Amino acid sequence: MIDLVYEAPGERLAKLVSSFYRLDYSGDNFSELERADRAQFRFELRGNGSYHFSDGSITSSFPVTIIGPTTAPVVSKSSCPLTIFGWGMTTAGWVALMGSNAASHIDKAIDARDIFGDWIMDIRDQLIAAADFAEQVEIGCLAAENIFRHKSTAPFDFTTMVDNWLISDSDPSVEILSAQSGLSQRQLERMTKRYYGSPPKKLARKYRALRAAQLLAHGDSLDETGLALAFYDQSHLIREVKQFTGLTPSQLRNGKHTLTRATMTGRRALGGKVSPLVSDS
Repeated sequence: MIDLVYEAPGERLAKLVSSFYRLDYSGDNFSELERADRAQFRFELRGNGSYHFSDGSITSSFPVTIIGPTTAPVVSKSSCPLTIFGWGMTTAGWVALMGSNAASHIDKAIDARDIFGDWIMDIRDQLIAAADFAEQVEIGCLAAENIFRHKSTAPFDFTTMVDNWLISDSDPSVEILSAQSGLSQRQLERMTKRYYGSPPKKLARKYRALRAAQLLAHGDSLDETGLALAFYDQSHLIREVKQFTGLTPSQLRNGKHTLTRATMTGRRALGGKVSPLVSDS
């Protein structure tokens, strides 16, 4: 009952948008885990629901919802059919959108109308009227270019450096990132918490666990990537993967969690068109 499709953003938006996607759900009892992830910009084209965050807070979805970077799994729920068009935001895109308010919206969902007013609802109307996903992506590209018009404020150099650090090793060293950036570890911690929602060590753990989860969900071996050496033992692997995805390795392998499976399959298919940080995690 879940259909999820992805499309790469193209060169003009690649530094700001991780991918475009459309989710269609035809049932009336949607309750799915979303693993810890980057920020999202979502248009509800049909139906509505709620987001249940790890701190116990619950936020009803809005016609257009902005979700900040999440540091733990979120449960999405709905009691009706759904159609959602949206895009993931790179960290630079998130900061370009939210500026100095970025840090205050980690693990939260907000109403995009509070930022953009009725204009954003006009975009939603265009998306509803679109003939297909391809046309929606065209509309989404134009909207995103307008939304991120203040992109000059985004910390591209810093986020590119951190993103590359995250994929440079199965267990990247904070000392190396500090040396590359010329910042003290305390300065690094303050900046990554502000932009990414987590200090460097936890951020590295998050993406290490997500990369491992991606492999496990597809039945691949961690040994072939070197990721196995980044976990002390099987218990450590289970704890880390569950903390950031809400699922154990065996649950990922059995494929019963439909949204998680669809998300990982869809992003993996973008390999070569997007950053490995997106397609591999």
